[in-house]
Amino acid sequence: MARHPTQQRAKDRFDRILQAAETLLIEAGLSGFSIPALAERLGYTRGSVYAYFPTPYAILNELVGRYLVELEAVFFSRAEELRRLGWRDGTAVVVDHAVAFHNAHPAARPLILGGAVTDDSYRAQERTNKRLGELGRMVWYQGGLLPGGSPDLTTLAADIGTACFRRSFFEYGEITPAYRDAAVAAMAGFLAPYMDAAVKPAARARKAG
Repeated sequence: MARHPTQQRAKDRFDRILQAAETLLIEAGLSGFSIPALAERLGYTRGSVYAYFPTPYAILNELVGRYLVELEAVFFSRAEELRRLGWRDGTAVVVDHAVAFHNAHPAARPLILGGAVTDDSYRAQERTNKRLGELGRMVWYQGGLLPGGSPDLTTLAADIGTACFRRSFFEYGEITPAYRDAAVAAMAGFLAPYMDAAVKPAARARKAG
């Protein structure tokens, strides 16, 4: 893992290393990424990079973590908007925000959609999908409309959307409109039977009351 500095001057260097790492990833890809190449680009000694990042994976994990936090923030900042839309339209909006994020961050795509770099980055991705699933349950299902426990339906829906994105990235290097539509259809199609099963008894109960 990265060694996070506490002094401002060191923090500035830490961030410069990460910014240069993003540029190197965009230009050379994962296969061309290394600490020697990064140090040369920055004009730093290798030791000055190793002081914060003991391995290349420490840099990649730090970038993954930052990207995923930013992606979560996009959705959580729009929770009220999503609640007003309802789950079907809201799912499409969530996918659109995710498409825009991935297509605007070329260094994030290989790290998030190209497969986990390390066990730590894998866990970070899974935690993010879990958080997005929890957001969906909180926004549209009020924590109780869909059955709880196993399987975790809303997290599975997030996993399904991510799978569509990964296929699009593998085939085209970005999220295309066709795969955007596939993600919306797949997520909605997966959730619809559960939503129907949950909503109909609730509607009957309201009429009886």
